Amino acid sequence: MAEPLIPTVDLSPFTKNDEDGKKKAMEVITKACSEYGFFQIVNHGVPINLLQRALELSKVFFEYPSDEKLKSSPASNAPLPAGYNTQPQQSPDKNEYLLMFPPGSTFNVFPQNPPDFRRVLEDVFSKLTETGLLVETIVNQCLGLPPNFLKEYNHDRSWDFMVALRYFPATESENNGLTEHEDSNCISLVFQDEAGGLEVRKDGEWIPVIPAKGTLVVNISDVIQENASNLMCFPTKLAKRI
Repeated sequence: MAEPLIPTVDLSPFTKNDEDGKKKAMEVITKACSEYGFFQIVNHGVPINLLQRALELSKVFFEYPSDEKLKSSPASNAPLPAGYNTQPQQSPDKNEYLLMFPPGSTFNVFPQNPPDFRRVLEDVFSKLTETGLLVETIVNQCLGLPPNFLKEYNHDRSWDFMVALRYFPATESENNGLTEHEDSNCISLVFQDEAGGLEVRKDGEWIPVIPAKGTLVVNISDVIQENASNLMCFPTKLAKRI
């Protein structure tokens, strides 16, 4: 039996005013939201070379010695640990990460090296924000929510955040980069490198989300699930990184 795949949707009809294409895309998204809570998108407006550059610079940064990375440690007053951090040693999650709020946020702590890293991160953040707003509008309509419901509910964009994650290599006793979990926000966009590792659970089985060039993974997260639960049936959505 062929392994089930997370549905992939072409977003170009929404920028070309292709009504027939939009209708078909929304049918796929509606079904994906009810069956998976996840779908993938292509032609989403974020330049592929920009995403690749962000991955390249992230890898360079994470290869630096700890003392260099710790120069970007979070400020003590940040609501979330913006800047560089690692999971506690006793945590089942095995990763290090760099977190940022929207460009211009006073909480952001950017690395000085590699030299072009900050500009690329801010460019990616801005492009992902545009794509996220488009996806938010599409999902709002697909789920039959009142017009502009998600836009008004999530009107304060200053709390949007982006994370570059590096998962540590598996060992003989541990292989979890990030344990199974549900995202607690509205919508998550995920861009994987060639190593992959993201898995989604459906009907008790873990389905690998295979990385594909230029593809973003969309996770319909808990906030939308809770607000739309009376309008359609949502699955229990779990994801993990191995």
